[in-house]
Amino acid sequence: MERARLSEKFGLFNELFTPKIVGTLNENNILLAKVKGEFVWHTHEEDEMFLVLKGKLRIQLRDGDVVLEPGDLFVVPKGTEHCPIAEEETQIMMVEPKVTKHTGDRVTEKTVTNYERI
Repeated sequence: MERARLSEKFGLFNELFTPKIVGTLNENNILLAKVKGEFVWHTHEEDEMFLVLKGKLRIQLRDGDVVLEPGDLFVVPKGTEHCPIAEEETQIMMVEPKVTKHTGDRVTEKTVTNYERI
């Protein structure tokens, strides 16, 4: 068991849209990521939870956007096409099953296949 101080963990990396594992919970990864700009439209076979810690995240959905500010949480239901976008650098935490693929049903130059543990 070890404590994770999130402010320190965010100081360990600068890459955008490259989630890092900070812990596991049963069969789920707890991930941290810095995001800025637009990601890619994709879906997952599993639910995906977003929690904004710093900045502002807009999750584009085909039927309307969800805007998240610090302290806001949103779960994208499995099978829902979505595209995260942030105008300024934003720090987020995600919780998703270990089997979840980074860009779900799409593979692009932004796809990460192996998450680094920090």
